[in-house]
Amino acid sequence: MTAPVIFRPARRADLEAIVGLIADDGIGRGRESVDHGVEPAYLSAFDAIERDPNQLMAVAEADEQVIGYMQITFIPGLSRKGAWRGQLESVRIAAHLRGRGIGARFFGWAIEQCRARGCGLVQLTTDRQRGDALRFYERLGFSASHHGMKLQLI
Repeated sequence: MTAPVIFRPARRADLEAIVGLIADDGIGRGRESVDHGVEPAYLSAFDAIERDPNQLMAVAEADEQVIGYMQITFIPGLSRKGAWRGQLESVRIAAHLRGRGIGARFFGWAIEQCRARGCGLVQLTTDRQRGDALRFYERLGFSASHHGMKLQLI
């Protein structure tokens, strides 16, 4: 790939590529549905996220193709003297393009979005099975400072 990579807010037209990226590993394949186009639930979720001023769905694009995705949630809070947090979720770079520095640049861009919104902290979670992702985040300066827990409702 020689085309420049740009980072921008996601558009509804990007949704099929985004869902494909989220589903493109063993964990995602078990949770997502990409067999019959973009299901209505994804469209509804996209619209709800897009309407929320504290959400930013972002893509990495090269050669007019979506090659990366993440969702940034800006969270107000009382702790840390009322600091806002940037929560990064569903971070993906196309498998065939990993290891080329795109993810690190995407994170740099995302962190700047958080700074611009006044966040004092950027946080993320990742599945323990994603060893490569854990090592990548640590190289970027993230630390496993907390133990995350989830309760599955559906």
